[in-house]
Amino acid sequence: MIRRMGTFAGMMAGGVMLSACAGGPEPEPELVAVVAPPPVYATDLPPSGLDQEWWAGFEDPELDALVERGLAVNLDIDAAADRLESAAALLAAERSDRLPSLDATGDVGLDLGSDNRVRAAAGLFGLFDPDINGRLAAEIRAAAADYAEADYILADQRRLVAAAIASQYIEYRRTGAQLDLLDQSTDLQQQTLRIVTLRFEAGLAANLDVRRAATDLAQTRARRGLIAISRSNAANALAVLLAEPPGTFAPSSPPGENNIPDYVRGPEAGVPADLLRRRTDILAAEARLAQAAAAIGIEQADLRPSLTIPGSVGIGDGLLGGLFRQFLVGVGAALDLPILDGGRRRAEIDAARAEGRARLAEYRATFLDALGEVENALVAIDAYQQRNEDLREAIEQSETALEQSNALYREGLASLFDVLDAQRQLIASRQSLIDSEAALADSHVAFNAAIGAPGYEAGRAL
Repeated sequence: MIRRMGTFAGMMAGGVMLSACAGGPEPEPELVAVVAPPPVYATDLPPSGLDQEWWAGFEDPELDALVERGLAVNLDIDAAADRLESAAALLAAERSDRLPSLDATGDVGLDLGSDNRVRAAAGLFGLFDPDINGRLAAEIRAAAADYAEADYILADQRRLVAAAIASQYIEYRRTGAQLDLLDQSTDLQQQTLRIVTLRFEAGLAANLDVRRAATDLAQTRARRGLIAISRSNAANALAVLLAEPPGTFAPSSPPGENNIPDYVRGPEAGVPADLLRRRTDILAAEARLAQAAAAIGIEQADLRPSLTIPGSVGIGDGLLGGLFRQFLVGVGAALDLPILDGGRRRAEIDAARAEGRARLAEYRATFLDALGEVENALVAIDAYQQRNEDLREAIEQSETALEQSNALYREGLASLFDVLDAQRQLIASRQSLIDSEAALADSHVAFNAAIGAPGYEAGRAL
């Protein structure tokens, strides 16, 4: 479950409102983000009820193992985790500026004179900024927003990697199923070629029929190379996602098991408003908006007086090894009053506000893109489900037509053209069904990635 950091938006009246007044001393009404999602999706949702990670809905142990492995070793995830660690360190550094600083110094020298005295001095120097203009607080808010963004980016990288592994695995299985079908199709066409050749040798068929059957067989065989390329590409992509050299991926499923995995059911999809809480790229965009709001506060602080309180303690001017004869304590205050800068500070505030408006537009666009991804996936799921039903009907009819054309051809009541045409239709329908089943499975992957289905951790509080 994603936990939200307190500096970010809360749900308000069917939308999300993020106010930049939290990032600076003055409210910024132009940086109030109100997103009003539709109450429901335009297309019916697929079956749900899964209480595990979404990829478990395929009920494929090999896919489960690949995704879990990828989430543990993927290099993009590792890089995002390192950037999160860096952001945490920078946030800690900004918080330390609210505490007093203390430095020690020491000095030893030889006074070349009548007595050749060795002079020594030591001291402590401190500085405290009470942050009367709010700059340090705004810088901390900006660093906290950067940390939240890095955290959400890490979670989003996990979302993308899981979806990429599932998609490449489906492609790997699709190409395997196509190779199996290719073997079946070539066997069927070789049988036809043998029959036609025997009839030609018996004087019952023309040489043209032999050449037609041989042409169809050659064209089918020619597809093997293209399928092998796609299969190799999928295997190499999986290897890279698993942080392995390309060419090393080997499936653990039994040989010949190349069926496309069916998606049974997934986690609860929720409603469009849930995207604002679950899609980690939207949350990252929200964090960037919060950072822009804090940046406005940083620039506005430069219009106000700043105060620093330095202090020092020093001892020195004595013989080395003897007692020190001086002990000095100093405490002061330095007040900085901005008076005239030629408009620079106001210009920097205007630039920060413009950047904030750009971040707001990006936030809204990210949400709309996410909503579009969900709707597109839902439409694709419905379309491919219907297409698969139609293709299965086409395969059944093509099988019957091929049986009848073969029987009529043997009796001399049909031409070889009728047989070859029926074969082509059957092979094409089978190929299309494999591609359509893979597209349906991939649409389920896209849907779960689009809704930000559970399976990722984000929102670590510091």
